[in-house]
Amino acid sequence: MTDIAVVTGAAGALGAEVARVLSSRGCKLVLVDADRGKPRLTELAAALGGASVVTGDVARAETWSDALPRVAQELGGAPTLAALIAGAWRGGKPLHEEQDDEVWRAMMTANLETVHRSLRALLPAMVAQRRGSVVVIGSRAGEQPSTSAGAATYAASKAGVVALARAVAAEVLGHGVRVNAVLPSTLDTPANRAAMPRADATKWVTLPSAAGVVAFLLSEDARDVSGAAIPVYGRA
Repeated sequence: MTDIAVVTGAAGALGAEVARVLSSRGCKLVLVDADRGKPRLTELAAALGGASVVTGDVARAETWSDALPRVAQELGGAPTLAALIAGAWRGGKPLHEEQDDEVWRAMMTANLETVHRSLRALLPAMVAQRRGSVVVIGSRAGEQPSTSAGAATYAASKAGVVALARAVAAEVLGHGVRVNAVLPSTLDTPANRAAMPRADATKWVTLPSAAGVVAFLLSEDARDVSGAAIPVYGRA
């Protein structure tokens, strides 16, 4: 049976790499990102030989309720795999210096609410089929918050992602569905290299490495792994 795999944040560096790995393993793909990512999604879908492309805000229920019936029609069923990679980083100011709630709202929406809404949309069909695997992207900052001084809200949002994933994993395990988290440190992406030009990028986590861990957790090789939070720190 061919798996249908959703990748949110698929226009980004890690999302695109995960999509490539899953495509190479024979999955049918649903590539999801914000509206501004549509050109990159379209290009990626073409490079992979075809995929269902969904654009919109995955933190909104309407995005999923509009997309999933179309996905089922295009690909012949509901997704059984999901890599929930959509997210963002904002930091640079201690919490006591914040003057408003803009960063808090942005991080909780981009990191935690995107995962919450995606799980709400995707899990019912997996539970009904008694088959499915989901991987969410946390962060080392969620497990080691002191490494995120100056970006406390980011750390809190990623800690929430991991807690949500672990609790949901316990809820759905008896229904044949697994949920795990991957906790990267700094990923070696063009954006991170541009933002930190003096850092030693050789210590960072490579995209193929991180994508390989995600793909493993989604696969049947990890059928006995659920509720895990896997550190992927490289040497950073």
